[in-house]
Amino acid sequence: MSDRIQVGTRKGLFTLVRHNSNWKVDKVDFLGSPVTMCLKDPRNNFSYAVLTLGHFGCKLHRSADDGKTWEECGVPKYPEGAVFAGMPGDDGTPTTKPASMKEIWILEPGGTDQPNLLWAGTIPGGLFRSNDNGMTWELIESLWDNPERMKWFGGGKDEPGIHSICVDPRDSKHIQLGISCGGVWSTSDTGATWERLGQGLRAEYMPPELAYDTASQDGHRMVRCKSAPDNLWIQHHNGIFKSTDDAHNWTEIKDVKPSTFGFGVAVHPSDPQTAWFVPGKKDEFRYPEEGKLIVTRTKDGGQTFEQITNGLPQDHCYDLVFRHALEVDETGDNLVFGSTTGGIWTSNNGGDTWTMLPNRLPPIYVTRFC
Repeated sequence: MSDRIQVGTRKGLFTLVRHNSNWKVDKVDFLGSPVTMCLKDPRNNFSYAVLTLGHFGCKLHRSADDGKTWEECGVPKYPEGAVFAGMPGDDGTPTTKPASMKEIWILEPGGTDQPNLLWAGTIPGGLFRSNDNGMTWELIESLWDNPERMKWFGGGKDEPGIHSICVDPRDSKHIQLGISCGGVWSTSDTGATWERLGQGLRAEYMPPELAYDTASQDGHRMVRCKSAPDNLWIQHHNGIFKSTDDAHNWTEIKDVKPSTFGFGVAVHPSDPQTAWFVPGKKDEFRYPEEGKLIVTRTKDGGQTFEQITNGLPQDHCYDLVFRHALEVDETGDNLVFGSTTGGIWTSNNGGDTWTMLPNRLPPIYVTRFC
């Protein structure tokens, strides 16, 4: 059972610890700086914090002693002359823009047989690998040089980005990526070659003839069930989708109340049929339907959903949950999510009931059990 949670916020990295059944803020690192991604590597207990500092760029820090001290690492860099696709010109001609590091959108550890390997997905759309626990980085050129990358475009962010990295626990060479907006990509050889997957994903924001184009999908978040790795879930821009064949084909789950729009999704580590979502009102609105904060949960692979409200505000609540701000621990019993207005809720019974942290934190980007 996890007794610590890292919370990356607009104003620092907060560490929560469990006291009996309650969670409390134990310490704050990088106070005042936006910490947009964090990771506690279970293989070696290194902690990582990504600072996205605007004018001062993206910084990566690492700690070997649970945050008592931090050292600055290197950050991924695009090669000189690298570009990504811009918006078409007035005459419809494709344009390009210089690629520069905006954000490390996701950090994930490699497999247990790769003790020093880290993966980083970035904006604008690069995948990077570190073989020395984050000190130096190399661009995965096979994906960057794929001509289909120039079809990717921005979703909620202005530029395309890699936000989900799912390493197969059976085979560390086998990895799936979720890209906004670029669909689902897979490698079986640690990134030497790539295949675009995602049959059945649907993008209603595209013209009808392109709605099922796998290159145009905006899966907000993709997660894999640890004990049944062929089972993945996606919280898409306009729906909820599941795959039972290793991300090749996807089934859309419709008519989920109050909404199928959202950013976060978590799947039970030992039960692929159980998944959690925090829905919202889509597109330009982006707040809970009717001002009621609800967690939806399925226990039967999406055939039915529960609307869980116990412990959640049901009157004039406008908390939105970002794609990395909903998390489940290795037991499947403990969950946490944080919101754009600094609310944070935890559950110790699989999401049946929720408890709100009494503190209001800065806007929350990411939560991680550690």
